[in-house]
Amino acid sequence: MQEMQPLKVNSYLSAGEIKTLLENVEYILMAEPSMMVDELPIHFTIILNTSDVIPDEVKPLILEKFSRELGISATSHVLSNRERIAFAMTTQETPMPKHIVDDAEANSIPWTLLHIIDFLGDSDGFKEAKDGLSGWSYSYN
Repeated sequence: MQEMQPLKVNSYLSAGEIKTLLENVEYILMAEPSMMVDELPIHFTIILNTSDVIPDEVKPLILEKFSRELGISATSHVLSNRERIAFAMTTQETPMPKHIVDDAEANSIPWTLLHIIDFLGDSDGFKEAKDGLSGWSYSYN
């Protein structure tokens, strides 16, 4: 596996820029190599463009829908909750979503509250993540 360098963050979107970015976004899908390769090879994060509280009984149904549509054959270590998301400008074409877990970091950069589904999984459709690459894509409505 080729070692890749992390993307350099040039800046973060402001609160107004985040709002504009998300105007027609349905969800953002992120995939990267799992740090727990003995379990499942890919770390997925699905960022839903909503800050609404999703009922607990609906959360597994949403994961099942995405798994079916994306060809994800197994899942584990699922987190489904509203979380702080910032958007970083890098050399890539679209802003990189960043899950903010540290309170000090949350106080220093703009973010928005969005619902994320974060989990380990496996899929033949994400060969790049299995090969050590990370990426994200925006789905628009």
